[in-house]
Amino acid sequence: MRPRLSIALHAVSVRRGGKWALRDVSWQLEPGERWALLGENGAGKTQLLKLLSGAVWPTPADSRDATAARAARIYRRGGEQLELIEAKPLMAYIGGELQDKYARYGWNLPVHALVATGLHGTDLLMNPITAHDAAQVAKVLNRCGLRRYARREFLTLSYGEKRLALLARALVQDPDWLLLDELYNGLDRHYRRRIDAVLDAARRRGTSWVATAHRAMDVPRGTRLVLSLAAGLVRSRERLSRALLQQLTRRAAEPPRVHTFRARPNLKAPGRKDRAGPVLVALSDVDLYVEYRAVLKHVNWRLRRGEHWAVFGANGAGKSSFLKLLYGDLAPALGGQILRAGCPPGTHISEWKRRVGLVSPELQTTYLVELSLLELVASARYSSIGLADEMTRSDERNARKWLEFFELLPFAKRRPRELSYGQLRRALIARAMAADARILLLDEPLTGLDPGQRAGMKRLLQRLMGRRVTVVAAVHHAEDLPRGITHSLHLHNRRATVTDF
Repeated sequence: MRPRLSIALHAVSVRRGGKWALRDVSWQLEPGERWALLGENGAGKTQLLKLLSGAVWPTPADSRDATAARAARIYRRGGEQLELIEAKPLMAYIGGELQDKYARYGWNLPVHALVATGLHGTDLLMNPITAHDAAQVAKVLNRCGLRRYARREFLTLSYGEKRLALLARALVQDPDWLLLDELYNGLDRHYRRRIDAVLDAARRRGTSWVATAHRAMDVPRGTRLVLSLAAGLVRSRERLSRALLQQLTRRAAEPPRVHTFRARPNLKAPGRKDRAGPVLVALSDVDLYVEYRAVLKHVNWRLRRGEHWAVFGANGAGKSSFLKLLYGDLAPALGGQILRAGCPPGTHISEWKRRVGLVSPELQTTYLVELSLLELVASARYSSIGLADEMTRSDERNARKWLEFFELLPFAKRRPRELSYGQLRRALIARAMAADARILLLDEPLTGLDPGQRAGMKRLLQRLMGRRVTVVAAVHHAEDLPRGITHSLHLHNRRATVTDF
């Protein structure tokens, strides 16, 4: 067996956006170890993974001393010290940010070509695939259960299929270390089991990993060690115990009593269920196609004021597409009909979108652009990606109010790329509320949030529902729903079925 890579960090610090993301981190990672990396949103987990991978450089105490920066991060293999350029091919990073990158730039490679890029550590295929490369790609596709998707374009895959394809891309280079950033986020039970099986096989071949997680269910099987971060500092190192997993499980299931967000006096908690009011959206015999593929067939459904719906379904069942249909980004096929209250036929869809807030992973991908957090939230009033004109004083006051409400005002000048994944998700919900939305369409709204943030967000949603804001939330886990949900819809096999909640 070939010698495997070890990584040493010695008093490493990283400064991002004018603030310290990591401070004096020392950590020794040995071949065969498998670590969970824990910490709240903004603790520095993603930056630490990027530091290990070489995508982020240490910030030296003396900015003129580049030698000090190189000495703080040491790679060795079999007793031989390696330069970063030699160590990089032995590590593979996977996470939502990488998945978002392909969607953001429209890089729609066939799956076999996407996996082949992993052999060279590039985002795109720079050279033709050789016969040897093709054999390696075919082998890993088979191992990941993706052989029948080899010719499919990456962006046409379901969320779970995309995550598996990126895992195959990482494994094709047979890395010593997998750097897994919230790998299980947004995945249903089926895809979690499939990824578990792929990681089990990698572990038996000697692959090590570092995996960030907020929940016990998101810690990969076979993980044995834990590093915990708080505000960029190492809080603890310990062996992963059953007691620690139980603690994570309890935190994930905590009722939303304590939260980090500031309450507004005029947001009352919901009391008894309101009687169903007038119809807000009506779907009649709707068929929905996306990229010429049938997603939903013969859907008949009504959303009334006073109702709050949970939408369930496996990855690829059409939950995200259903919310886009309600929002107006997708339209029914010929023969179906969608009616929206206050918007008679012929009304421009922007009129409807001013009343509706949409929060989704795809929207988060879109907003990784060069604008400030303040501009991001202010753009809600115009249902736009960014601002075409300078914001008015009214726009700025409104945006600052909601940034303060979500405790994001200190980050108002930061770019989305300078925020943690969870912080950006909170900012997008702030954007939805800044538009004074009366309907909130939420696609996995708590993905990427730590337990405290999830509890706070559920409490906020409860209060909004009590103020007659109608909520439609697509989730995998019922624990991610606020109290007050009145109905549920299950999507399966292109059909929509109303179920008991």
